[in-house]
Amino acid sequence: MTDRDWDAEMKKIDRQIEGTTAPPSPSSMRMPMAPAASSVQPVTTTHFGVFARVTLAVLLGVAIIFWPYSARCGLGLYAYLASVMVVVVGGGWASVWTWRHRAAKGHTLSLLIVLWGLVLGAIDVLPRIGYAKPTATHPATWTCS
Repeated sequence: MTDRDWDAEMKKIDRQIEGTTAPPSPSSMRMPMAPAASSVQPVTTTHFGVFARVTLAVLLGVAIIFWPYSARCGLGLYAYLASVMVVVVGGGWASVWTWRHRAAKGHTLSLLIVLWGLVLGAIDVLPRIGYAKPTATHPATWTCS
């Protein structure tokens, strides 16, 4: 047998292992938390804020169905398309808010409102650009003659 001091050898190996960098573990790959003394305030979520934005977007989406003016051509068409754009933007605003605050059901509903607004806009725009078949209520012209 050799007269090696295995305790000393193991301590040397331990020091070498401590000096090398190990591959990062999944838990160490997370973003570091802000220090407690930082001036960054954490974002607090209120269910009321999420609910209010989604409700407003849903109300806009429902109200556009009851558009009281003629949207066949001219200024009425442009006003209607601007209102449809407000529905799309309102749904997008609600979807960004719900995404940031991890409200899955509200996010789904707000994305459906965005889709609803895009469908309503497509119903009036596509016949006028030659992509869909024009009808009496959705003619191929933008202006009234």
